[in-house]
Amino acid sequence: MLQYTRLGRTTYAIGGGEQSGMLMGLPTARTKVLVYVISGFCSGLAGVLFSFYTLSGYALSAVGTEMDAIAAVVIGGTLLTGGYGFVLGSALGVLVLGLIQTVISFEGTLSSWWTKIFIGALLLVFIILQKVLTSRRT
Repeated sequence: MLQYTRLGRTTYAIGGGEQSGMLMGLPTARTKVLVYVISGFCSGLAGVLFSFYTLSGYALSAVGTEMDAIAAVVIGGTLLTGGYGFVLGSALGVLVLGLIQTVISFEGTLSSWWTKIFIGALLLVFIILQKVLTSRRT
């Protein structure tokens, strides 16, 4: 959808730099509102599906999963500075995170805290790698 629709191409252009998108004559305000509407709808849908999955509406049941989501996306290749990223890369990041969690939980001798420590270390390595690569480009 991002590559083949006008909204997707405009979103990519604004993500690369809002000022440059505005100078190209793109409707930046409308596009930002539409992106936030789509994001809000997907978040609401995810909340409803998660409440069906857990069979409860407890608001604090997913506390701490934000870091996992950010780590999966960063490991998948999305830049924290914006402007670059693919859905397939994010899906691969989720698979890598799941593999790490599964290996450590099936090991049996390691505590569950080792998953957080290892994912944090891996995230730190990817952030440093991103910083090095983006500084070489500029």
